[in-house]
Amino acid sequence: MDLLNRNSNAAIILAGILSIIVGIGIARFVFTSLLPPMLENYLTITFAGVLASINYIGYLSGSIFATLIKDINTKVKYFRIGVVLCIVTTIVLGFSSNDTVWAISRVVAGFGSAMILVVGSAIVMTKLKIENKTKAMGIHFSGIGFSIFVTDLIKRAVFYNGGTWQEAWVVLAIFGIFAGAYSVYILSFDKEVRQNVVKHKFDKSLFSLFVIFLIIAYFTEGVGFVVQGTFLPDIINSLEGLKGYGSLTWTLVGLAGIPSCIIWMTLAHKYGSLNIIIIAMLVQIVGILISALTSNVYLNLFSGILYGGTFVGLVALFMNLGGKLAGKNPVILMGALTTAYGIGQVSAPLYSIKLVDMYSSYSQALYVTAGIVFVGVVLLFIAKRFATKEQKSM
Repeated sequence: MDLLNRNSNAAIILAGILSIIVGIGIARFVFTSLLPPMLENYLTITFAGVLASINYIGYLSGSIFATLIKDINTKVKYFRIGVVLCIVTTIVLGFSSNDTVWAISRVVAGFGSAMILVVGSAIVMTKLKIENKTKAMGIHFSGIGFSIFVTDLIKRAVFYNGGTWQEAWVVLAIFGIFAGAYSVYILSFDKEVRQNVVKHKFDKSLFSLFVIFLIIAYFTEGVGFVVQGTFLPDIINSLEGLKGYGSLTWTLVGLAGIPSCIIWMTLAHKYGSLNIIIIAMLVQIVGILISALTSNVYLNLFSGILYGGTFVGLVALFMNLGGKLAGKNPVILMGALTTAYGIGQVSAPLYSIKLVDMYSSYSQALYVTAGIVFVGVVLLFIAKRFATKEQKSM
């Protein structure tokens, strides 16, 4: 197994996972892990929510832009740009305490994250020389779970050795330089790839009532994902008797996220995507409500497992179903799904910080979030009535 061979499947998958750790772990999720110490002596909960929203604005714009890049050589170029942006914007957070600089850094980091996850994943899929790419991509997307777990371990190591959150950002950036360099080297081509780009016309017939309900449901999932994805450690720490357990809960999120994509996709293949999406969203609702209903330590640790075990899988489930529905014309439908999810991500932190400010508790934000995700579940049940026989079998 030659991990320096650009055409080795093992090297390609490893590079893909490491790139996700840089783009999603370092440039996004470790912000959540570092939130409690940053709230102690720099950030306010309101500004933290604003930073989360603008990070997702950057990611949303990057995701939409990514759907317009057809040429694989251009994808490689923007993937490299994304890696550089994620590392540079991370270094900035370690040395600056200027609010405007932080805001710009987070929106740029969001764009870089999209270049790594969306564009980088397309490169991984193109480069893999393997018959069953679905299973291989399931392993690739386990990188989202690894991105939470690995960056949380790095943060823990910094604090264990007496470091500060500023130093944690710098150490994470240094790790990102090495991980990113390897990913950029492997996820490239020995020579320029000649590719016939097929242009598809906009097909309005794709947007049946079934698909419209699916898109709205994915919006609600964007909401359900982001509240815990932004505030979970602080939510746990704010509960009576659970101060300090937020970090452990976040570690469990990462661990649960690693196998979730493979597990949910396997279940979807056996029982149908729509049925499994509904089950996964109901499980997610339970995880969201736990912290609003009880301060039991074990149940709240379990809420982290339920969150990590569902959100990665749900992204894969929705996008996989969208890809099947779109057939040979995936760009428009994938773009619509991504936009709906992104709008949910942007809006959720904003109403959350407003409710936290009003009630001095996360409970109301969690109730609202669970309610929104439940609306998505109801819509999917209704959507089943409008599904064709072929759609029901997917």
